Amino acid sequence: MLRRQKGFTLIELLIVIAIIGILAAIAIPMYRTQTIKAKLTEVTNAMSNCASAISAYYQENGSYPPNALISTSAIQSTLGVALAALTRVGNMSIGANDGVITGRVANIDASTVDGRDLILTPTTSTTVGDNSMTWSWSGSATMPPAFIPKR
Repeated sequence: MLRRQKGFTLIELLIVIAIIGILAAIAIPMYRTQTIKAKLTEVTNAMSNCASAISAYYQENGSYPPNALISTSAIQSTLGVALAALTRVGNMSIGANDGVITGRVANIDASTVDGRDLILTPTTSTTVGDNSMTWSWSGSATMPPAFIPKR
């Protein structure tokens, strides 16, 4: 009587290893991109808070803040938005008389997004008496488009 051996052949094991390698080659870059996007939410949320404060300022005064706010302390003292505790916002500034918010990304991923800017630009309504705003996202020339938020 012949005894049948149990187990996997070498070919079967090599095929399984190849499939795992292909899946890892696809999954790891996607995972890295998603973790960077998740960390960028700290920057985008801070910029959105500034956008809300600028909208309120515009509603009350009919204009944007007249002076450029080029530091987190100036933004806090003028608009009341605290940014000092945020570790992923390198610097944030608000342009004079146009309300454009520029946020410098820091401490996320040095090779991909650190040192690059996200920009939030306001557009005011042209309807008379309606001071409503819409905001659009963009980035510096070196910011990868995949990390710029959609509307």
